[in-house]
Amino acid sequence: MSLRWRLVTSSSFRLFGFIDVISVRPKVAELAFHLFSRPIHPELILVHQSRKIERDQYSAKIDITNCGHVVTFNSGKATLCEVATSASQPLPTRRCLIHQSLKGSRTEEATCQSGLEYRSHFQLERVGAEMFWMVGQQLGKGPTEGLLHQFGSSGRMALGAVSYVNVETRRRSMLIQAIHTFPDDYAIVKVESIFTLPK
Repeated sequence: MSLRWRLVTSSSFRLFGFIDVISVRPKVAELAFHLFSRPIHPELILVHQSRKIERDQYSAKIDITNCGHVVTFNSGKATLCEVATSASQPLPTRRCLIHQSLKGSRTEEATCQSGLEYRSHFQLERVGAEMFWMVGQQLGKGPTEGLLHQFGSSGRMALGAVSYVNVETRRRSMLIQAIHTFPDDYAIVKVESIFTLPK
């Protein structure tokens, strides 16, 4: 079975004729942060890099998307799904635990009925052109153990956006550290999240 894609606009495309998917890096002011107690359908996002984690008591899937990232954490019957994306990205509303604009600095927490705990801190930082260039160069330099994707230049700047996600796993927890750059806005989004199993 082949997939058919039809371009709708320069910033979105339609999958199977009914779901709009954002296909370019949004403006940083359009970003939103979500946490769901369910997975989201894979056709809702455009994935550039992906990694799966398997531990004795949990599994996870980490995706770098065009807008940010998606982390899906599963333990037993409990699922938590963190999504950093455009506010205009079509996402489900059912079982959405957190929905916040990605502005300034903020900490969010949630606990599932199973006892699975979640804590995240995200920060939007605007920097000068020189600092932004240095951060982008450092993120994109050489091999890395984390998940890295370098986007093409938008044409206005020589340096394209960079997304980097580092994953640290322990027996009963998983730590995610993500950095996403937005060259058109000289902005950097940092997210640090930890998923912890009940004791």
